[in-house]
Formats: sequence, structure tokens, C-alpha cells
Amino acid sequence: MLKNKLLFSLKNKCKFISNLRNYVARDNSKKQKRITFSGIQPTGIPHLGNYLGAIKNWVSLQNNKSESELILYSIVDLHALTIPKDAKMLQKSKIETTIILLACGINPKKCLIFEQSKVSAHSELSWVLNCITPIGWLSRMTQWKTKIQEQKNIHSIEDINMSTGLDLGLFAYPVLQAADILLYKSTHVPVGDDQVQHLELTRNIAEKFNKLYKKSVFPLPQTILVPAKRILSLKDPSKKMSKSSPFEFSRISLTDSPEEISQKINRAITDSQKGISYSPDTRPGISNLITIYSNFTGLTTEQVVNKYKDNDNKMFKDSVTEIVVTHLQPIQKEIEKLKKEEGYIKDVLKDGANKANEIAEKNLKEVYAVIGLCN
Repeated sequence: MLKNKLLFSLKNKCKFISNLRNYVARDNSKKQKRITFSGIQPTGIPHLGNYLGAIKNWVSLQNNKSESELILYSIVDLHALTIPKDAKMLQKSKIETTIILLACGINPKKCLIFEQSKVSAHSELSWVLNCITPIGWLSRMTQWKTKIQEQKNIHSIEDINMSTGLDLGLFAYPVLQAADILLYKSTHVPVGDDQVQHLELTRNIAEKFNKLYKKSVFPLPQTILVPAKRILSLKDPSKKMSKSSPFEFSRISLTDSPEEISQKINRAITDSQKGISYSPDTRPGISNLITIYSNFTGLTTEQVVNKYKDNDNKMFKDSVTEIVVTHLQPIQKEIEKLKKEEGYIKDVLKDGANKANEIAEKNLKEVYAVIGLCN
């Protein structure tokens, strides 16, 4: 009897402690300022996949943010160096990318827009994190394998290993990506499904750092999954739409003219099957076009199929072309306007970098104090 009472008492005590911990965690999460971070590489004109999979969501996050929330969007030019670029082209791409972000609705009054390389703390923190990140964690990442496959035109990703022409920058860039996020003590990161693995790595690195130095320096950032389905290549719907693809007709750039958009969609790989149906496994080409139409209109894929099920491929392609052209026209008009305001663009980036530096330097100083590099 006494034993049962003691067990009951112990269980209640454990339950009380567990509830108390949960209460404290919820209370701390309420007090913690929400900080959202994301980045885009300046490696050419953004395409539909970039817009629907990232930029459109960035605008939504910015427009719905609370007054106290901080949002940072970075032009991650250091990441662009993993595949060497012409210096003048890289400078041009950074301005073009910024123009497109602004034209799509990113507002520098609601968020910070800045060049990654103008905040040196990104590289400094990256080195600190490199020193605690196991090689095994990085070898399990899949993005570097995909990049090498694209660069060297290797048929199977299974044939790629660490000796297949792998440079250190490409291999270790997920650590720099973790530094980008953790430098601002980011609590939320919007990502596509292909980047979830990298955010999990970021959380692992943050957790290891905190445990190693017995200080809760970094929060463990949460994933904000982009609601849009991934947009695939128009020429090879087994791969995602990519700026690095050598095939111009594989993607629709946000600056493409109506004529170019029409040509690319009309030449998109589909099949000979009659009618319109959504089946990514058996009909990847037409399913990709349905996904594009769905993302631009807000209709579900089922609603799109019901609307166009009796159309042939050509008729449906014409409808997709019309919706894409109509949606991109105001963005393209704003792009042309902003091209004439390069001074304003540079001021936006400079102001963003100045404000980002203030936060970054404070947080890096804390890290340096914890690891013993400063008092």
C-alpha cells in the first residue's frame, strides 16, 4: 500500500515537473522575438521556380509580420562563389536580383535586404561552426552531389563521391548557410522541401554549439515550409527548374517577354495522352504545367483538372501561357522602372547592410566571448 502511494506520488511529481518545463518553454517562446531569415543566390535572373517557391512567399511573410518581428532577406553572394563566376557578371547579377525582389513586392521598410559579403560576420561565424561540424554530417548532404552532377553531366548521382571533383567551398557551404541563419539568432526560416535537410543540419550545429559551451546562444530555428509545389524543368520534368541549367528553354525567367514565355511553354515536354490529368509519376510534364497554373491562380490541382480535363495539351498550354504572362506583366513593368534607379537600389542594399551589421556584430561578439576569443 505504502509502495503504491510512493509510486503515485512520484508519478505526480514527475508529471508536475514535466508540465512546469512545458510551461516555461511556452513562456520563453512567447518572450522570444521572432526573427525570420532567408537568402537568394545572385546567379542569373530568377525564374518561375524561384518566384513561386520563395519570393512570393517572402512577400507574404513580410506583409503579415507583427510589428516586433524582424525579417532579413540576403543576397547570398558568397554562396555564389561555390561555382566561379565572371566578376562583372556577378556584380550585375546582384543588382538585377535586388531589382527583381523589389519589383515582386519586397519592401525595404518592412524587412532588411542586404548583400551577404557586406557583413563579414557571416564568414567569421562560418569558420567557428566549421570547427565543430563533423565531416560525416556534410557528406550526407545531397545538394553538393546534385551540383556536381549538373556541372559534369554525370548520369547517376550514385556515381558521385567526395573524390569526384569536389571543391571545399561546395562541400562546406551548408555550414556557411547555417552561419547565415544563426548569426541573427533566427527563429524561423522559409525553405522549399529540397532545403529541409540543410535546416536540420543548422539545428544540429546550433544544438552542438550550445551543449559544447553550455550556453543557450543559438535558438533552434523552425522550418516554414513553402506552400507551393516545386516547379520542374520544362525540358526535363524529372529535375527542378534551375538557373544553372544550360538549356534556356528549361525555365521561364521573370524578365521573359510574352513571346518567349509562349515559345517555352509550347515547347515544354508533355506526352501524347488525351485530356488533362494530374499524375506527377506518369505524366510529369503536364502535371508540372498544372502546378504552375495552380500556383498562379490559387486553384487546387484538382480544380484545374476539372476545369481543363477535356482540353488537349495545346489548348491547356495556351491557358498556362495567358495566366503566366498576365501575372508577370506588372512585375516586369516595375523592373523596367527600377532599372533607371540604380542609386536607389544601392542605397537599399547599403542601408540593409548597415542595419544587419549592427545585429551581426553584437551576436558575433557574444559568440567570441563564449568560445574565448574576447572578454
